[in-house]
Amino acid sequence: MAGFRNGRGGRNNNRPPQQQPQQAPYGYNNAPPTPHHPQQWPQQAPQQGGGGYGEPEYFGDPYGAQQQHHQQQQYAANTPGHTQMFSVNEDPYGGAATYDAGGGAPVPTGPRLPWKALLSGMVLRPGPTFLQMRDHAVWGPALTVTFLYGLLAIFGFDKARDEAIDAPLSMAIPMILMTGVGFVVAGLIMGAVTHTLARQLGGDGSWQPTVGLSMLIMSITDAPRLLFAMFLGGENGLVQVLGWLTWLAAGALFTMMVSRSHDLPWPKALGASAIQLVALLSLIKLGML
Repeated sequence: MAGFRNGRGGRNNNRPPQQQPQQAPYGYNNAPPTPHHPQQWPQQAPQQGGGGYGEPEYFGDPYGAQQQHHQQQQYAANTPGHTQMFSVNEDPYGGAATYDAGGGAPVPTGPRLPWKALLSGMVLRPGPTFLQMRDHAVWGPALTVTFLYGLLAIFGFDKARDEAIDAPLSMAIPMILMTGVGFVVAGLIMGAVTHTLARQLGGDGSWQPTVGLSMLIMSITDAPRLLFAMFLGGENGLVQVLGWLTWLAAGALFTMMVSRSHDLPWPKALGASAIQLVALLSLIKLGML
């Protein structure tokens, strides 16, 4: 027989039953991964700036890609074995403030003290006073006090006092006035030298406060010696002892003033005041003026 009918009335032409094709589980190429053909998976297109797949860039964050790239650079820089490079004008420390001696206009550390508070503060609380006045000029008190000190300084030396007393009034007055002017000029010169040395040693202070305060220190510290020298004479033993003690006090005040005004450690501040201290010792304390 050429064929026979099956139970359902169909024909069976000795054909094997057809099998449905099975879907390959290995992606698009329907081939298992081999060492020479690595497994390939469908990759999603990168999103640039959009909020979802296929979304236009102007609907998303335009800075998202830049921020992600910056974070990747920071991660690579902080990973061991990597080195982060910076440009010449780039600050890798985030704009940290650096100290610049003498750069820019100084910022006052406090209000200007009146002349009474200034003079009393130099004796009772010199440190805070010098720090507060480091950016304020003190020309008025400095010139006035130094001139008055110079007017009386002539009576602190035995020979100069005798000449002023024995001279006629027309000659004594110009002599006394010239002495006062001479002390003012000497104070200006010595203060300028101290300021110049302080700047050479790395100080950052202004010259007007430094010169003015140095003139006040010179005059105020020698006042006790001058008071006794006017009545006891410059060669008296007590006057000599007071001269040395007030000279040491002047050295301490000069060092403190330069240290506060120029932001210097005390050895450099003392070195900046050395020439002025030697000049005061030679010309005034030892009576060689």
